[in-house]
Amino acid sequence: MEFTIGGRLEVRITPADVGKRVSVRRRTDGGGTGAEFTDVVGVLTSWDNGVLSITRKSGESVHIVESSLVAGKVVPAAPARRRGPAASFGELASVTARAWQPVESEALGDWRLRAAGGFTRRANSALPLGDPGLPVGEALGRVRDWYEERGLPAYVQTATGAEGTQELLCAELERHGWRREVSAEVRIAALAPVGDLEADVRAVRLTRAPDAAWLARYQRFSTPGPHVLRVLGSGPSVWFATVPGDTEGPDADPDAPPAAIGRCVVDGRWAGFMAVEVAPEQRRRGLATTVMAALARQALDEGASAAWLQVEEDNEGARALYDGMGFAAHHRYHHYRSP
Repeated sequence: MEFTIGGRLEVRITPADVGKRVSVRRRTDGGGTGAEFTDVVGVLTSWDNGVLSITRKSGESVHIVESSLVAGKVVPAAPARRRGPAASFGELASVTARAWQPVESEALGDWRLRAAGGFTRRANSALPLGDPGLPVGEALGRVRDWYEERGLPAYVQTATGAEGTQELLCAELERHGWRREVSAEVRIAALAPVGDLEADVRAVRLTRAPDAAWLARYQRFSTPGPHVLRVLGSGPSVWFATVPGDTEGPDADPDAPPAAIGRCVVDGRWAGFMAVEVAPEQRRRGLATTVMAALARQALDEGASAAWLQVEEDNEGARALYDGMGFAAHHRYHHYRSP
């Protein structure tokens, strides 16, 4: 990072730059001899009482004492992606929400309160895509009350790391005592290369609803009920993929759970991939690729051209698989829980 003018380091940011993307260098105490420095890039979310708060694209908040600054400047937003589909945060946030809908929802200004009997945080969290029509502190109180009435913990889903994301709201949540529990990446890619993956898609059975076999493989189906099926079946055009288990040979079990499953929601130009799971004993056989390819070809037939998926940051195996398919991170989303 270049901070110098005429060979001199300068701090060229002020409290008036709160809300902007900045790059700063600070002096740290490394315990050794001589000065040590650390660089931080992110959105400046506050500058109060001599302390700066910067939210990185990962969602991590970094607090910096003003006196430790040696350089700083406002920097432009990250450059536009050079491969894959173009997409704004607002468009993707709406598309991903339509692909995983709650059983019950209520508006709070431009926020949406969502509940589905506790089945997944995504379907049981407030989605803040604008102004709640109230001061944030009061809006968060309404959120807590709404979820308490339903016997559920209160969550707010936010995003960081792209133009138009919610770093300022993340910082506000932290100031009110909310804590980030789970983070994941939203990744996007061109759809056609996924459909062109080398795979024997004849082994994949596509259906419009999950049957008992599909649900037997689905890891999140620990609390069966109509609310689970409502969420799984929600979306503009929903498909479920199943690769049968061991149904042939002398030791075959006709009731064996599937070897692999997946879910896809087609929504205009977008195809979203979820619940791609492979039986532990069936891994390393390319079954996840087979499921993805079969669902992608169905989505292409319906006119989709772009793909998205969500993957948790600690799922290294899935991240490597999706890297090979051309998926790249667009932004990160986080669930903050009420204290």
